[in-house]
Order: sequence, then C-alpha cells, then structure tokens
Amino acid sequence: MNKTNINAVLIGERIKKQRLLNGYSREKLAEMVDITPRFCYDLELGLKNMSVNTLLRLSSALNVSVDYLLFGSQAKNDLYSSVIGLVETCPVSKLSHLEEIISHYIQAVKDSSS
Repeated sequence: MNKTNINAVLIGERIKKQRLLNGYSREKLAEMVDITPRFCYDLELGLKNMSVNTLLRLSSALNVSVDYLLFGSQAKNDLYSSVIGLVETCPVSKLSHLEEIISHYIQAVKDSSS
C-alpha cells in the first residue's frame, strides 16, 4: 500500500461512512469535533482539507484510527475499537437485543462458510 498519496475524496468517504455507522448526524459530528456542519460537509465531499488537530478530533469522535481515515487501513485492534464504539452508542436497555442479533449473525456467517 502506498501511503504517500493523500486523497481528500477518499478521506471524506471514510468520514461519512464512519459517521453513519456511528449513527451521528453531520451536525452532531461537527459539534463533537468543534467544526461547523458546513465544514464537515465539505470534508465529506473532499472539498476541503483539515488541520492535524481536526483530524485527531475526527478520529477520536468516530472511534477509528488516523491511519484509517487517511489511508483506509485498519488494524485488527482498530476494527474492535470501531465495533465497541458502535456498541457503546446502543441504549443499555437494548444491549440484550444487540447481543442476540450479533450472535445470530455470527452463526449465519459460520453456517454459510461451511
């Protein structure tokens, strides 16, 4: 993987994908990162570049590594962190339902690969 080329459009796509996976509106993410919703929109389209500080805040808010946002690669630990971040957004009263859904999904994946 060539890590010397930064593609703002691909970074924007990753930001949007993670924002949606986390269930955040653009306004909510912008508030968490301390940017305007318009700037968040521009980042998602790859129209603007961001400071290192904004990149770090986005990474933290989205529960992904900076490396993932910049280059699309995610280490196994980053994937776990991303899943855990999603689980943490689930209301406590619904965690048992989420556990059941995950259990069924994993079993279906195991069955289909046999």
